[in-house]
Amino acid sequence: MTLHDDALASLRGWTAPDAAQEALRARFVAHLERTPDGMWRSSYPEHITAGALVISADGGRVLLNLHGKAKRWFAFGGHAEPGDATLADVAAREAREESGIGDLRLEPAPAQLDVHPVPFCDPRGEVRHLDVRYVAVAPPAAQEIISEESLDVRWWPVDGLPELEPSMIELVGIARSLVG
Repeated sequence: MTLHDDALASLRGWTAPDAAQEALRARFVAHLERTPDGMWRSSYPEHITAGALVISADGGRVLLNLHGKAKRWFAFGGHAEPGDATLADVAAREAREESGIGDLRLEPAPAQLDVHPVPFCDPRGEVRHLDVRYVAVAPPAAQEIISEESLDVRWWPVDGLPELEPSMIELVGIARSLVG
């Protein structure tokens, strides 16, 4: 099974929690059905990306990165690479690489879908990431490391988050419900 096939199967099988997420799920599936390279940057102007919000095992803190190009706080994520076998592998690899925490436990199903423009990837501002977001749980003694892609990596209490996009705030709530 190819990464494309896995992503398509994962998204076809995912049960969206509401109508807005279902509309995004249908959009992502349609994208992959009509675009053989839909998992790769060569798919213009949209391509699938994946990532994970890292949360502490007790659900009280989330680890965010200050993105080097966007200069905003986000969960970890990015583009598929040739060695990635599954959509979940993309998310887990990105979270490990960008957080520096090697022993994250990735929740097996996507937690949220999001579409966002990435103007720093294209001077015309037309590129959009069709982002599949997972939740990764960090072990209690996890030590983060700032990667080359980040300006900063920091644990934030869930009741004291920095300014985030609404979808990221929703993702924090989803993550908390998963670690209960």
